[in-house]
Amino acid sequence: REWTMKTSIVFLLCISVFPGFSQGRVVGEDEAGFAECNVFFPGQVPPEGFTEPFHVKICQQYNKEPRFATLYSTKDKIPLYSAFKYTKPAQNKEENWLVEPQIDDPENDLHEMVHEADIIGAVANLGANQALTSDYVGSGYERGLLNPSLLNEEDFQMATYTLTNAVPLSPSLSKSWHRDIARVVEQALVPHCSKKDHLYLLAGAIPSSVRVKGKVSVPDTLWLAACCDAPGGWSLGLVKKMNDENSLADLMVGELEKQLLAGVHLFKGNCGGDNQSQEKTEAILQAVGQIRSGEQVGTSDNQEAKDSGLVRRVAAIIATPFIKLLELLIYVFVELVKFVFYFLWLVIKRVGGTVLDGVYSLWNGVVSYLKAISMVLISIPYDVGRVIVNIFLGFLQIVQDVASLTYRILRIPVGFVLHLAAFPYHSICAIPSVLKDVATGIGGTFSLVIDATATLLHGFYYLAGYIVKRFVPKASSDD
Repeated sequence: REWTMKTSIVFLLCISVFPGFSQGRVVGEDEAGFAECNVFFPGQVPPEGFTEPFHVKICQQYNKEPRFATLYSTKDKIPLYSAFKYTKPAQNKEENWLVEPQIDDPENDLHEMVHEADIIGAVANLGANQALTSDYVGSGYERGLLNPSLLNEEDFQMATYTLTNAVPLSPSLSKSWHRDIARVVEQALVPHCSKKDHLYLLAGAIPSSVRVKGKVSVPDTLWLAACCDAPGGWSLGLVKKMNDENSLADLMVGELEKQLLAGVHLFKGNCGGDNQSQEKTEAILQAVGQIRSGEQVGTSDNQEAKDSGLVRRVAAIIATPFIKLLELLIYVFVELVKFVFYFLWLVIKRVGGTVLDGVYSLWNGVVSYLKAISMVLISIPYDVGRVIVNIFLGFLQIVQDVASLTYRILRIPVGFVLHLAAFPYHSICAIPSVLKDVATGIGGTFSLVIDATATLLHGFYYLAGYIVKRFVPKASSDD
């Protein structure tokens, strides 16, 4: 997170210092066509039929101006086509390759193309949906531009150096493609379009199953479609096969569309393809044939062109050391600015971190103090109420104890007096009962003596009778 914040701040500061930063914008689904980049299509109508969910529309910008449009395949990780206009040929400047962050991470806040090295760690899933420089390193393939830098100048040329405009090409095929396309456009197409700013170009690639490092699709075919949307307009298609770098077949746009996805229409209304001039078409095809055979088109000013080319080469040789020195100075200046911004960022981070820590500690102290005071204030009414209740309960207990003690003190003499008063009554009332009991006892005693004497006499009688019967013989009947 810390690295992401640091990189984003440095990146934004660099944009503010160097306003000529490339800005490739992913066009939203709610926007019509390619938004502000619709100007690169005749009638501002993009090609139809490219409707796969992995097709991403990019409006390639530089210095806050649209430079060309690209339809990118996140499945094949190559552009399917780039739409542009011819400006004028220019010398190649130093390549400065960029990537598009929003293709891999639509939620990030970087809405412009940036250098790949500047966003490592700042963009989630970098390289998941697009090719990176590392995919080409050591692969034997070059980053071939669909929209060639040779056909653009200044800001338009700087905008072409993006990996969303590049496909894997062998070094020889890349050189052949850029050479042939540049010559066809400059020598065959531009001279036969009455309004050069109405010459619309589509350069595309047909993906194959061959993958660079198992990721980036190697094109099976490269193609170019041109539309001159002007009086006497025309359209034309060119195809170059990957297995023959010297091939360059011309065909009608309708025939080219059949080699692409089903239902594809490259130009609105076929761009004059139904009623274009046969004579102009033959002239264009003748020029293309001359280029294909290696001949120079338009030889009237050959010597002058050669002389001017020689002068330009000599001037380039002389100026090269100074240009390299200037580039070195610019590089050192840029690195110095980066270092200064990074140093300032560290200082701001340290100071800001210390201040924030102090503020946080102070805030925690204030919150704890207020919390303690609040608890004390809240507990005061509760404690007062509890004391009042305890005092009232204590008072009731005292009253109860006093009443109980009084009751016990008064209970002793009252009981004694009652018992003392009741003694004569109970004593007098008891005399008849006692006399009765005495009489009953005496009567019982006499009765017991009589019963005992009778029992004793009865016993003696029984004993005497038993002795007589036992020892005195009975008298016989004869006697």
